[in-house]
Amino acid sequence: MIVQFFIPMKLPTATHQEKKWTVRKGKPYSYEPPAVQDARQKFTAYFSKFIPERKLKGPLVLTTQWIYLTDKKHPPKTWKATKPDTDNLVKLPKDVLTALRFWGDDRQVASETIQKFYDTIPGLYVRIEEIEP
Repeated sequence: MIVQFFIPMKLPTATHQEKKWTVRKGKPYSYEPPAVQDARQKFTAYFSKFIPERKLKGPLVLTTQWIYLTDKKHPPKTWKATKPDTDNLVKLPKDVLTALRFWGDDRQVASETIQKFYDTIPGLYVRIEEIEP
């Protein structure tokens, strides 16, 4: 089975690694700052429209394309080689896909392609494919 979708959107700038830590009664606790909470809510709202009828099983291939709005310095179809880092980009959406039960756990992702570039319509393309074990 393959699940794929494109969400035209202004991509959130907050990423999962921006979690904060605090200490309460001598114990450390992590929390998400408001910008990360907002990004999580946006991904949840957008992704919920594409939840598959059944959870994806076995090893998976995940492809994400992060498309930023072109400008004078960055013409269409050119690569984005600045922050955020690709590994930081994908963690939060993977957590949301897990919470929405697209799959059992993101450890099922056996192959991953993350691309970021500029184009005239900004947004996020997601493709998840079951592969033979």
